[in-house]
Amino acid sequence: MFTGIIETLGNVRNLKKDSGNIELGISCSFLPELVLGQSIAHNGVCLTVTNLLDGYYTVTAIDETLNKTNLGNLKVGDNINLERCMLANGRFDGHIVQGHVDCIGICKSVLEENGSWKFEFVYGDKKQITVPKGSICINGVSLTLVDSTDDSFSVAIIPYTFEHTNFKNLIVGSSVNLEFDVIGKYIQKILGK
Repeated sequence: MFTGIIETLGNVRNLKKDSGNIELGISCSFLPELVLGQSIAHNGVCLTVTNLLDGYYTVTAIDETLNKTNLGNLKVGDNINLERCMLANGRFDGHIVQGHVDCIGICKSVLEENGSWKFEFVYGDKKQITVPKGSICINGVSLTLVDSTDDSFSVAIIPYTFEHTNFKNLIVGSSVNLEFDVIGKYIQKILGK
């Protein structure tokens, strides 16, 4: 389980195609602390550390993951939001994030608003719901919704989040990984909506 509080930006060092899968090589500041088999959220996608090499580690994104996320769009040199799993005795600073992306969203607008930024996103999965002031996870970042419609929403980004995540690289048309609030998904399922 994750919290959506990004620990560091990683850098894509290499990409290796293997049948329908892609092996990603990622360098990051916490590399010396990693162990094989560890789960890390990569732009909000939970992936397992498969190898530790000199200067980077590897994870494998299978075809299913590549079809449902933006990981297949990554290029060598891209920044990627990283978060290690939450420790059982750790502080819960964000919201409940599973690392299970529901769908891809597209950045519709970016507005600079006197020291912060307002991002609007659209998504095509009509089964998902958002509510104003509810939670959303965008590329692994835990955020509070500002506005919400049936197929779009907006979020406000403070300068710290903008500088320390890959939000600073998003432009209109960028694809992002969306994980909707897990509690909301269960309530929706129970109510048969």
